[in-house]
Amino acid sequence: QVHLVESGGGLVQPGGSLTLSCVASGFTFDRSAMNWYRQAPGKERELVAGITSTGFRSYYLESARNRFTISRENAKNTVYLQLDQVTPEDTGVYFCHSARFGYWGQGTQVTVSS
Repeated sequence: QVHLVESGGGLVQPGGSLTLSCVASGFTFDRSAMNWYRQAPGKERELVAGITSTGFRSYYLESARNRFTISRENAKNTVYLQLDQVTPEDTGVYFCHSARFGYWGQGTQVTVSS
């Protein structure tokens, strides 16, 4: 059975940092590029960052570039998203996604507010 379990969300002040984690099981994690999406209230889900299966390449939403860092540990079946210098516009539910197999996690809420 496939599981993608996100954690690490919460309330953070503007300018602060947060690290999201996503632990995968039930599929061949190291064969899949992995993505982080977010969905803000009233908006469509958008791709924030992605990383290739080996971790050698990554890509970012323009507004996330130089503030967010995606990484992975294949030995732990885990992908991370480090959020730095957050702004209220980063508020939303963050979802982990397997690009190769199309699996989704249940999401973790990030709220940026003072």
